[in-house]
Amino acid sequence: MKTFQDILTSIQSVDSYGNTNQPVAGIAIDSREVKKGYLFIAQKGTQVDGHDYIDRAIDSGASCIVHSDDVEKQAGIAYVQVKDTASATGRLACHFYDNPSQKMKLVGVTGTNGKTTIATLLYRLFKQLGYKTGLLSTVANYIGDKSITATHTTPDAIAINSLMAEMVDAGCDYCFMEVSSHAIDQKRIEGLDFDGGILTNLTRDHLDYHNTFEEYRDVKKRFFDLLKPEAFALTNVDDKNGKFMQQNTKAAKRSYTTRSMADYRIKIIDHNFEGMMLQFDAQEAFMQFVGAFNASNLGAVYGTAMELGAEKDDVLVQMSTLTPVDGRFETIRGKGITAIVDYAHTHDALKNVLDTINEIRQGSGHLITVVGAGGNRDKGKRPMMAGEAAKGSNQVILTSDNPRFEDPDEIIKDMMEGIDASQKRKTLCITNRKEAIKTALTLAQDGDVVLIAGKGHETYQEVKGERSHFDDREVVREYI
Repeated sequence: MKTFQDILTSIQSVDSYGNTNQPVAGIAIDSREVKKGYLFIAQKGTQVDGHDYIDRAIDSGASCIVHSDDVEKQAGIAYVQVKDTASATGRLACHFYDNPSQKMKLVGVTGTNGKTTIATLLYRLFKQLGYKTGLLSTVANYIGDKSITATHTTPDAIAINSLMAEMVDAGCDYCFMEVSSHAIDQKRIEGLDFDGGILTNLTRDHLDYHNTFEEYRDVKKRFFDLLKPEAFALTNVDDKNGKFMQQNTKAAKRSYTTRSMADYRIKIIDHNFEGMMLQFDAQEAFMQFVGAFNASNLGAVYGTAMELGAEKDDVLVQMSTLTPVDGRFETIRGKGITAIVDYAHTHDALKNVLDTINEIRQGSGHLITVVGAGGNRDKGKRPMMAGEAAKGSNQVILTSDNPRFEDPDEIIKDMMEGIDASQKRKTLCITNRKEAIKTALTLAQDGDVVLIAGKGHETYQEVKGERSHFDDREVVREYI
């Protein structure tokens, strides 16, 4: 068993007190998870300050405390003061779990849209290529074939390293993980050894947390700035921020595109609601995905596989068998209607999905869009999302998403600010999401398309802090 002193070598301390040469049974940043012999890190979060829970952690058996503020010390307890407990948490966790990220090929996927699709498809692809593989994503975490429920896009630093240690024990060669802007800013990925980083795209999101787009962009860039020289930085040059992300990186600069010149070029030859014929560099292959945004996602998957040394022919054969991730342009057909459930929860993602549907249907049939916006999140994107929905649809139904602690009717009112006078005639407001979906399907006629956007794979609706079961796909299937 490691001692406190062993894992302290990974961080710089300001001061220490007590006997640090004692075994550490585990580490925690939540006092409720502390057991006898644990190291407790008093991390300052966005909602609570771990320093307020040091006594509780000691009562639960903590024998070692890492803190940044001055604290009252108890006899028999070891204390180490650091400048930044968030940074220390990542490095201590890496060291405690024997640096598992150094024992696999680790690739991080960041950006606004497409992270889950790219990370999940890479996980599936490398499994099909014969490798033991791990995944950390919004939808689920996987250790080989073993599924573990995901609670965050990117878990906390201790959970990340614990899961990666399990991956190493299971013999995993690769790990693909989503890297959120929150995780970068809160230093949850501190100390991880990335072999590659991918940028999908960058549009307005999470401004309830980051305040400005520039701040959000710069946080994302920090991920690439910290990549090692032996790693690769693969960015989407169809996005104006693609090259910006690479400005200060030490990693090998690589690019992918669906529209211009890059290391990896992907071109759409033909598409319908069943899939697309794509050209990867000079080679054609049919993929069971729809839309230019998915062509771009597949370009990132292809480019990453090439950077990791996989054989091109093997990669394209296996990619042709891959299917969409749950809740990402998921198509359900019945009663002559095509219903599409998609996670699009930013105006840019919604525009991409609407553009794709409209390109394929080419004016035949009507498009009815059901969309809401999350509560206690960036209010500025609400009218933008409603505006995109109205612009790209024959009819729009504004409804509730996850209102959280906000009044759903007030959220819809905010969305209506993006609907102009001419668009109001084709816009309905139905707060109850189930009723909104059923209304859209009732209005739809033979040959019509119904898009239900915003929640995708989610199987719950969050209202006033309570999560109750709700699945857009179940509602659709129940009807058609």
